[in-house]
Amino acid sequence: MKAFGLSGVSIVALFTMLTASAALADPRGLWLAQDGAKVRITACGAGFCATIAAPKSRLDPETGSAWTDKHNPEATLRGRPLVGVVVIDARTPDGPARWSGRLYNVDTGNSYTGRLLEIDGNTIRIEGCVLGICGGQNLSRLQ
Repeated sequence: MKAFGLSGVSIVALFTMLTASAALADPRGLWLAQDGAKVRITACGAGFCATIAAPKSRLDPETGSAWTDKHNPEATLRGRPLVGVVVIDARTPDGPARWSGRLYNVDTGNSYTGRLLEIDGNTIRIEGCVLGICGGQNLSRLQ
């Protein structure tokens, strides 16, 4: 009887920790990328999506004009403004404070399998892999 009571307490404690961790996971808001770009994360299905809220600089140094999605593989999309372009589509929960999906790199026009992880209330991490090479970056909360 004593062993049952201890395991019951352990299960309740584990369940409480897991649900508390999931309840804290809310990366919605405005985030600052390491290159200076600002990304807005919103709820999207069972996960989250992110769009560019502001590019890393006002003008594209290559063109001297406002940034566009110039590397997009679809020629018809290359002239669209970079602000509003979806760069993270992570709709699949992948554990506590983790979501899997697709990442779009506006610098190359390539898309990758990736993950959004909430490190804490002020830090998220975006990770992606291509051909077995993985990398990522942390973003800091602005709002």
